[in-house]
Amino acid sequence: MSTFKAVRVTQDGGKAAGVLTETTLDEIDAGEVVIASRFASINYKDALAVTGRGRIMTRFPCIAGIDVAGVVEGSSDERFKVGDAVFVNGFGLGVSHDGGFSERVRVPADWVIAVPAGMTLLDVGTLGVAGFTAALAIHLLEHNGLTPDSGDVLVNGATGGCGSIGIDMLARRGYHVVALTSKAESRSYLKELGAAEVWLRSELELGKKPLEKSQFAGALDSVGGEQLSWLTRSMQENGVIGAFGNAGGAELATSVFPFILRGVRLIGVNSNAPMALRQQVWARIATDLKPRNLDKIGFPIAIDQVIEQCERSVAGSVQGRAVVNYA
Repeated sequence: MSTFKAVRVTQDGGKAAGVLTETTLDEIDAGEVVIASRFASINYKDALAVTGRGRIMTRFPCIAGIDVAGVVEGSSDERFKVGDAVFVNGFGLGVSHDGGFSERVRVPADWVIAVPAGMTLLDVGTLGVAGFTAALAIHLLEHNGLTPDSGDVLVNGATGGCGSIGIDMLARRGYHVVALTSKAESRSYLKELGAAEVWLRSELELGKKPLEKSQFAGALDSVGGEQLSWLTRSMQENGVIGAFGNAGGAELATSVFPFILRGVRLIGVNSNAPMALRQQVWARIATDLKPRNLDKIGFPIAIDQVIEQCERSVAGSVQGRAVVNYA
């Protein structure tokens, strides 16, 4: 049986680390659908797993990569035929099941989604879990009443995958987007994606009042910690926040006042959504939420570069989305 490349995370003495290796189909997890990988994006969660900086995987060894896009190479499920363009985001991929940093992936058929009409494998591969998470957050905020007429929307952690794609999607929808970043050199990049304003974290006074100046109708937050706490205190009346990350810390120090005096809603965004909701959101990603600047957000790397790129990601030195190109 022929071998192929994969990034497998092993654990030795309680320390996890990714290793580029050769493997075979017999050595990866079971499933009804075999996918010949074409693209897989590097998410912050992947970087934590590969570098051993976070407790992401539930078993070792395990191939990393929480999303993959490719072509069906074999299927025992009648829903999928050889040659179909498909992708997988989340479920147990790259956490409890061998994942997308592999030239071949085998998964349960219930995890597989056909590439929507009007999108390519590169589109869905670049978007990955981060793109779906950004779209799900916007979908949930709009379900809670947010519209372009509501007021400014802040995107925190703006140069990351979720932030970059979120800016693009919000701008397409007609929102006035305020991008918040620690990277002064990324100002022009964020403007190109559609940010109307770019704020630098170094110039922002977070304050300590129970309620700060009322500024934002909505927010996407991938940072958490002190900055999310400030956001809860800085929303307009009935403002809505979609929270989906902890790059800046897992703790949240706030009070009840934003919630009982301004009606602020803090909405948790979990990308491991039910399949029906996934299908609904991906239909929007292919239409009214379709990003216009994926070519600016994504940049290609080879599977041999995954471990190095994951180190850069956890160091906070990445702008946009690294996309593993298996072609």
